[in-house]
Amino acid sequence: MPPFTFLSASEMARQIREKKISPVELVQAHLDRIEQLNPKLNAFAHLDAEGALKQARACEEGAARGELRGSLHGVPVTVKSCMEVAGLRCESGTELRRGQVGEADATLVARLRRAGAVILGTTNVPEFNMSYETDGPLYGRTNNPWDLERTPGGSSGGEATAIAAGLSAGGLGTDGAGSIRVPAHFSGICGLKPTPGRVPITGHYPPVGGPFAILGVIGPLTRTTEDLRLMFEVVAGADWGDAASAPAGLRWPE
Repeated sequence: MPPFTFLSASEMARQIREKKISPVELVQAHLDRIEQLNPKLNAFAHLDAEGALKQARACEEGAARGELRGSLHGVPVTVKSCMEVAGLRCESGTELRRGQVGEADATLVARLRRAGAVILGTTNVPEFNMSYETDGPLYGRTNNPWDLERTPGGSSGGEATAIAAGLSAGGLGTDGAGSIRVPAHFSGICGLKPTPGRVPITGHYPPVGGPFAILGVIGPLTRTTEDLRLMFEVVAGADWGDAASAPAGLRWPE
């Protein structure tokens, strides 16, 4: 039987709500799997094991009191390392930003936290996110979990590898010309490039503005389409820090 790190994010959240698994147990299982596999996969730019366990304990205490933050309460997720996460490295894969850490959460990261998600860390990218493979000067090459001799694609290759290998339940990538869709395809998972303005790109580096704002977007990567919808609903919504953002209602086709 596969480890429960391969449950869908939706199922993890359901089992936490029903007290069948605890957030601490779930996060620790992910950290154990990261310790086992990440040396070969090289998916992470910054793993925050201590911070993730602290978040998980807070989620567990809340669940014990019947206080669930939201639809991702206790679910471990990752974020591409071109988005600001407070206290974690946000280097966009370039020597020019080596050691740069986020001063505050990007808007969509704050939304993940409000929904109860546990941030495990940030994932590897090529320099400035500009490649169809994930290999850069800071952390080297990320490998495809199905075949270590092959690439998971780029530029959200660290995210795709982590999710496909069960190191993360889901995460956020970016896409201008295929950077979510190519790694999702190469790694056998699901990815969504949303309409520009649906998910705020506030807190992304390099900043996205001008003509590129109608091309470059942030979107979810997950192992199931159900989870794509779950994560998209958490992070979508207008934010006035994003010039492409608009307060348009979200509707799903039945």
